[in-house]
Amino acid sequence: MEKSKLRIATAQFENRSGDKEYNLSVIDTLAEHAAGAGADAIAFHECSLTGYTFAGKLSESELRAIAEPIPDGPGTAALVKIARKYNIFILAGLFEKDSKGSIYKAYICVSGDGLIAKHRKIHPFINPAIVPGDRYTVFDLMGWKCGILICYDNNVIENVRATALLGAEILFMPHVTMCTPSPRPGAGFVDPQLWINRHADPDKLRMEFDGPKGREWLMRWLPARAYDNGIYVVFSNPIGMDDDQLKNGCSMIIDPYGEIIAECRELGDCFVTAEINRQKLEDAGGFRYTMARRPDLYRDIIGRDHTAIQNVAWLKRKGKFTG
Repeated sequence: MEKSKLRIATAQFENRSGDKEYNLSVIDTLAEHAAGAGADAIAFHECSLTGYTFAGKLSESELRAIAEPIPDGPGTAALVKIARKYNIFILAGLFEKDSKGSIYKAYICVSGDGLIAKHRKIHPFINPAIVPGDRYTVFDLMGWKCGILICYDNNVIENVRATALLGAEILFMPHVTMCTPSPRPGAGFVDPQLWINRHADPDKLRMEFDGPKGREWLMRWLPARAYDNGIYVVFSNPIGMDDDQLKNGCSMIIDPYGEIIAECRELGDCFVTAEINRQKLEDAGGFRYTMARRPDLYRDIIGRDHTAIQNVAWLKRKGKFTG
């Protein structure tokens, strides 16, 4: 059924590494509450079924053991069951293995009737056994064109523009990000002890979460992806400990003007919802900029052959992983 307006929820929660049963129980609870709040769809973070950071320490055989086929695996089936129970679309992430044994970082959208869309991360590097995806993902959700790009996929600006040019009006951006070392000024880990003491001293933790290690960095680029392309952005990120790294949540929905219209600000599991409408898509500057493009000027520049170099080399030298 096509809807002129759509209510979307984005969630944050503290996942447990490798514990699909627990993570699915939290997804179930948040999906129930989001549906009760009138949401048509709810989006969760990258690898929300499994956890993320711990996968950097797994061997290929260990990683393959937690991966599963899509749509025939138990994770997809469990998400479909939750979606059917609450009559809500669910977007969540997991590790996928195909019939040849290749491993992918996947993010899927399901309804109560089954799988609607699947995206394989184009720029994975948490574990060298993961194979990169080779295509963009655009699909229909109640008459709206939606796209998916996972975490680092969104840092390469061509990926966002390409997905928008393929028709995406809403871009789901599941992440596990922020609060990790990086060459950028001010970056670094946040002390896990602050999370343990969050109820006694929330201000100190919020200062770290919102500073250059976290939200302040996110605000340097995330709203620009929405504004430049004239699209809605649905950003999802975990909060709390992901293996041995503390994450700061800040799951949010951004409109085509680059304005935050809903954001998770609790220091714990939660979700927020926002209503989106098509009028903003056409009124926003990004729509005009896209229509004014002159591809004859830069087609050969943007399409020039290039050998992709991930920052995995730097990460390996430093013994750190992020993404």
